[in-house]
Amino acid sequence: MIGSLLILGFTLSLDNFRTAIALGGLRFRWGRSVQIALVFGMCDAVAPLVGILVGRYWSETIGSTAEYVGAGALAAYGVYLIIRAWRTAASEQFDRPWAVCGLLVPLSADNVVAGTSLGLLGFSPWLAPPVFGVITAVMALGGLQIGRAVAHVIPMRPDLVTGIALVVMATVMGPQI
Repeated sequence: MIGSLLILGFTLSLDNFRTAIALGGLRFRWGRSVQIALVFGMCDAVAPLVGILVGRYWSETIGSTAEYVGAGALAAYGVYLIIRAWRTAASEQFDRPWAVCGLLVPLSADNVVAGTSLGLLGFSPWLAPPVFGVITAVMALGGLQIGRAVAHVIPMRPDLVTGIALVVMATVMGPQI
């Protein structure tokens, strides 16, 4: 049972990991990176708890729209960063916690669906949420650090690179029409 939860938690954290790599290009300080990773983890812990409590009805509704909402949020934030890069002077530190935290809701939508499924299978609401939260926090922190390291290699403005990466990610990850 715990092995299955670990595999599911790792799989569900991959979207946060990819997003964190792109956000890492903004070169957050270590303390801010830890805060962002913990918030990512907290949201991915709360989401399956909500799913377990909500039940099967919402699983189908949320599941059908989660791809659209997630891709749209990533694309919107990416476009915002690109426009901001064109309109403002470069800064060493880009720190907009409200914008980064706005990505958490669509990124956690799949965890609500997974939590609903786990609830239907009889999993405890006290086990899956903390497991998913810890895995996501670790994956997000790793992604932020990888993105930060890569941003030092690319000779472009970090906010422009991150914006482009998020738009590309939204296009690739988004629903296939």
